[in-house]
Amino acid sequence: MGSFSALAARILATEPRLGSVRLVAVDGPSGAGKSWFAGRLAQAAGIPVVHTDDLLDGWDDQFTFWARLEEQVLEPLRHGRSARYLRYSWERQCFSGSPVVVEPAAAVLVEGVSSARRAIRPELSFSVFVTAPADLRWRRALARDGRDDVAFRAYLERWRAAEDEHFAAEGTAAQVDLVVDGAAEGFADRYEAV
Repeated sequence: MGSFSALAARILATEPRLGSVRLVAVDGPSGAGKSWFAGRLAQAAGIPVVHTDDLLDGWDDQFTFWARLEEQVLEPLRHGRSARYLRYSWERQCFSGSPVVVEPAAAVLVEGVSSARRAIRPELSFSVFVTAPADLRWRRALARDGRDDVAFRAYLERWRAAEDEHFAAEGTAAQVDLVVDGAAEGFADRYEAV
């Protein structure tokens, strides 16, 4: 078991690679526990979190959102400027609301599927892959999104197949600094490494 406070200290001791920012990625398949892990790590480190789901332009933007993340978040932070983006409203099916502003902090955490992709690895100061058994991930996804209809299950199956293909092609789990057991998310201040 590891503590979030010790991991936060470890991350803040790394070299910044995205300009003066230590970019941290928390990657893994849907329902694995990424948001839970990222939230606790960010709290322990006192750093902001960018959720990639907020930047997706709907279900079909699972991996192609990256240009939006690069332009609105990574590029400004790389140059010491504030990042600014609108969150995607899954109900309205458009970007809306007040802009989210992320200041160039000592570290910034990006959480979501493909956040540790090959294209950004040279600029990551630390990366995590959260995993959990497929049946648990499926139950969590259905509970999280509050839907269990035929259309949603079809989307989710397509999403998960694309994730599996992406992670296999990218070799993500073998390239990260830490692999975490997302099935053991019941701890407030500790995590289980794999």
